[in-house]
Amino acid sequence: MSWFKRAKAGIEKSSTHNVKVPEGLWTKCPSCSESVLSKEIAENLQVCPKCGHHFRIAPRQRLQALLDNGTWLEHDAGMTSVDFLEFKDTKGYQERIDATLAKGGSRDAVICVEGGIEGIAVQVAIFDFSFMGGSMGSVVGEKITRAIERGVEKRQPVLVISASGGARMQESILSLMQMAKTSAALAKLKNAGIPFLSILTDPTTGGVTASFSMLGDLNIAEPKALIGFAGPRVIEQTIRQKLPEGFQRSEYLLDHGMIDMIVPRTEMRTTLGRLLAMLTKR
Repeated sequence: MSWFKRAKAGIEKSSTHNVKVPEGLWTKCPSCSESVLSKEIAENLQVCPKCGHHFRIAPRQRLQALLDNGTWLEHDAGMTSVDFLEFKDTKGYQERIDATLAKGGSRDAVICVEGGIEGIAVQVAIFDFSFMGGSMGSVVGEKITRAIERGVEKRQPVLVISASGGARMQESILSLMQMAKTSAALAKLKNAGIPFLSILTDPTTGGVTASFSMLGDLNIAEPKALIGFAGPRVIEQTIRQKLPEGFQRSEYLLDHGMIDMIVPRTEMRTTLGRLLAMLTKR
């Protein structure tokens, strides 16, 4: 039977409907270029299940995965920055603070909590990169210093999980003073014989790298994290040379003795538990 006869007999070509895929259902991995269900990545702590690429993760999601029972006691939650210098570039500093606060989430670029890892009580300071690029101002420096001081007082190990663009220039010299302030607090922790573990994530740069984040008894990085002081482009323009492949990535720093180990995010809790048990002689 020809097509025309079929049509007359009531057999017609079915109409096609465009199926709309919900936005955000799939995520294309920038490392392996595979399209992966966003749900799978989220369930794997924002790590690509195909190639292990580490996406950035919200600080509270990281804390839930890291701390015993996913619970903690937060300290100094109400502290937030103010524009004491009345600084203005293209926009006033206070305007930037207010706009960031209006989005909800953290009150500043670091969250300080007390919790446990494998039954060992710890003080944890974790950066929130979504708050002005995790930049370190007076509040960040003060909160980290207080976390270290609580570690000294309670004789608990201190962990700092860094993700920062560096010092917050809107606070001028006062932001740079936080480098010395936090480093001095860590000296007291060391004199007390209490462990400090620094976990470096993508990115950890600027004044944060140049101070407390590289002063750990153990410096631990996630795979392929960008870690350095100045950015690669700035360095290339300054020295007028092409940088080696992988420069300032975790693997390069490990090969050159700048960090002690690289630990995938999915193995971080187990590894930290083992290290803390050795360092505290549990």
